[in-house]
Amino acid sequence: MSYLDNIRTFVRVYELGSMSAAGRDLRISPAVTSSRISQLEEHLGVRLFQRTTRSLTPTEQGQSFYRGASEILEAVESAEAQIVNITENLRGSLYVAAPLGVGRRLIAPRVPDFLKEYPEVSVRLRLTDRKVDLTTEGLDLAFFLGQPEDSNLRIRKIADVDRVLCAAPDYIARRGMPANGQELVEKGHECLSLRFPGATEFQWRLSTAEGSKRFRVSGHYECDDGDVLTDWALAGHGIAMKPVFEIADHLKAGRLVPVATETPPEPIQMACLFTHRRRQDPKTRLFMEFMIERIGKAVAGG
Repeated sequence: MSYLDNIRTFVRVYELGSMSAAGRDLRISPAVTSSRISQLEEHLGVRLFQRTTRSLTPTEQGQSFYRGASEILEAVESAEAQIVNITENLRGSLYVAAPLGVGRRLIAPRVPDFLKEYPEVSVRLRLTDRKVDLTTEGLDLAFFLGQPEDSNLRIRKIADVDRVLCAAPDYIARRGMPANGQELVEKGHECLSLRFPGATEFQWRLSTAEGSKRFRVSGHYECDDGDVLTDWALAGHGIAMKPVFEIADHLKAGRLVPVATETPPEPIQMACLFTHRRRQDPKTRLFMEFMIERIGKAVAGG
């Protein structure tokens, strides 16, 4: 078993915080994962993790070694990229995250096409509408909507995504058609919220004649899954703010209709997020370019 394999295993355990999670991602058993860490600790003569039955915590030596180990893997990946024909020899695992709607409708359907071109690559796709942390979750690349909070990460913009406030005809028949954001607030319309633990208020940023303005809307329905909001809107429970590409078929069929059209939502950025190190990995670079080429027009055009 190579020393480099042990280093790779250590990095995955450190990033994922779990022997079992690292083993699953590397497709090795927990016993092999533990053995590789033990071999590395024996070679270095230090404990890299403090282990209990419920937790795995890096020691001070482990934290220090992770920084060096990451640089080693980065150097190896960079060297490999320079000497191999990456269009013929691309291999390994890619860890990719995306919002649920983006992942289900745009990314996942195109993964098989990518794997046909690069059959030695494995794609580990994580779909969630919550914010992800590339470093701690061991991700190579994350697609996202909005603006990232971490300025240390690299961004590749794909498109500005049009959004729409929409509701089912049944809802409009009961509650009336709001003309603008002010009526949403004043008439107490049921607004469906995409919200996560820790959020204290809910606001929609809409375009008005005076410029961009935030409206503090309210409602009894909230969820951290955007597709659930679509289902609630289709069932007539309220008004949702959705990217047009996610609900284009419902709009075309009349199952959902635009509302508050005097103050439409501002477009939202769709982009790829990655660390400097991951950008050097040819798998990451090619997957990103592959997806951007294929989904850019669909995203921008709805």
